[in-house]
Amino acid sequence: MTRSGFDTALENLNEDLLRMGSMVEKQVHQCIEAVVNRDEELAAQIMENDDMVDNLQREIEDKCIRLIAKEQPLAIDLRTIFTISKIVTDLERMADHAVNISKVVKRLKSEAYIKEIVDIPRMSVIVEKMIKKALDSFISRDVDAIQEICKMDDEVDSLYKKVFNDLLAIMAKDSSTLNQGTQLILAASKMERIGDHVTNICEWTGYLVTGKHMDLNE
Repeated sequence: MTRSGFDTALENLNEDLLRMGSMVEKQVHQCIEAVVNRDEELAAQIMENDDMVDNLQREIEDKCIRLIAKEQPLAIDLRTIFTISKIVTDLERMADHAVNISKVVKRLKSEAYIKEIVDIPRMSVIVEKMIKKALDSFISRDVDAIQEICKMDDEVDSLYKKVFNDLLAIMAKDSSTLNQGTQLILAASKMERIGDHVTNICEWTGYLVTGKHMDLNE
């Protein structure tokens, strides 16, 4: 493969990565929409679409392996390919968390909500923005954007603590709310974990640009 052919293959990998990121961002948005609206059909669709995310991850990883095996890339190119393989792993796990959130819909379908679902959607809005910014920063190699994304993750963490404490207070007063409270805390915790995976993507971008590992999940 010529250098131009190799560059085209790398560009195709970037496009595949962005396509996967868009799919995951949609899953994150829809899983909360399903919970808020008690939409079992949408929840089922999210579970089905998870196979598409898994298949794309495997496709991207296979392309990475073939590029390394056939082309013996230069150090910076090898680091790029390695980083892409790591990012798609985080994206796949984010989609898994979205599936877990969507399962809450079925578990709570017969129950009236014990409180208005407000803060978990707020978490989702921030996380969706984080995903887009993290992927943009990877494509543009913008390390400066990483700190902004980490501040957004702090907001997600704060909202999770609020959800946890609010629901814990309700459960402490009324034991009949234990099941629902636990399920909603689970949904919030999964959204918080998605945010952590976004910061992982930022860490990999930092590694790609600087060659140094960063620890942003402190």
